[in-house]
Order: sequence, then structure tokens, then C-alpha cells
Amino acid sequence: MNILLDLFLTFAKIGLFTFGGGYAMLSIIENNCVERKQWITHDEMMNITVIAESTPGPIAINCATFTGYKKAGFIGALAATLGIIVPSFVIIYLISIFLDNFLELTIIANAFKGIKIAVGLLILDAAFTMIGKMQKKRLPRTIMICSCLAMLCINIFAWNFSSISLMLIAAAVSLTVFILNGKPAPKGGAEK
Repeated sequence: MNILLDLFLTFAKIGLFTFGGGYAMLSIIENNCVERKQWITHDEMMNITVIAESTPGPIAINCATFTGYKKAGFIGALAATLGIIVPSFVIIYLISIFLDNFLELTIIANAFKGIKIAVGLLILDAAFTMIGKMQKKRLPRTIMICSCLAMLCINIFAWNFSSISLMLIAAAVSLTVFILNGKPAPKGGAEK
């Protein structure tokens, strides 16, 4: 029962004090679940981030659900998921009841401008942490750099190209290289 409460409270704290969605929460989830509590490893965090990105639903909720499931099965997944959802739900519900023109208040509008900057920094922190711990192989790094450049060009030139298509292309390239090589390189082995 103690682990269920710990899962709920940990993810409730993350859900309560993180603005900007799942990407902004990733570095905080990693700090709490990987470094402090050691519920999951960094490799598991990387894997669930990739899986959560490519499955339906918000990325932070998928990460919470996986972590809860790993620690305490279905009940743990439920506790972690509720923990990350309940604070946001309660805050939005209270705002909708008491403040019709919430975002028109000058102090709130200015606070959200500051929050946008913090969210951007949280997302960059999560990205740099993941890149720093990424395997030092040419193929993943090449795909990452090409994808980043492609997304930058798509945004700058306002091209009508889906990020999902970009992910599918990256997956196809990886799968093709895997099939052509016949087997994956051993961990810690030479680069292909």
C-alpha cells in the first residue's frame, strides 16, 4: 500500500507543478523516477518515451502508467496515472467554475508569458539529457540530426509535411539498415 501512495503522490507533484505538457514533464519524471527513487532505469525511460510518443495519449500519462505498472502492476499503473491527472483536472475545474475570463486577467496573462519560457527550458533539458545518454552509434545520431534539420526546415518554410511521416521515414531507414546488416551490433561493440 505504501508504494501505491508513493506513486500517487510523486506523480501528483509532477502533475501539479509542471506546466507545458508531457515534454516539459519528461525531465522531472526522469529526475524523480530514475535518479531519486530508481523505479526505472534510464534505458527504460528512453524506451517508454519513444513508445509513449508513438502511441495514443499524452506522453507524461503514458510514462506514469508504465512506471506504475512496473512497480505495482495494474493498481500501480492506476495510482500513477491518477496522480498525474488529478491535479490538472482539479485546477482546470476550479478555474472554469470561478473565473470566466481567467486568461484576460493581466497578472495571469503575464504569468503565462513567464511560464512559456520555463516550459521551453524544461523541454530543452529533457532533449539534451536524452541526447547525452543516447548510444554513441552513427545511425541513431544521423537519423536524429537529419530529423531535427528536416523539422526545422518544415517549420521555417511552412511546408505541409506531417511529423508522423518524418517518424515513419526514420523508422523505415532504421529497419532497412537492421535488415541489411542481418543482426544488431553487440552493446559496446564497434560502430556500423
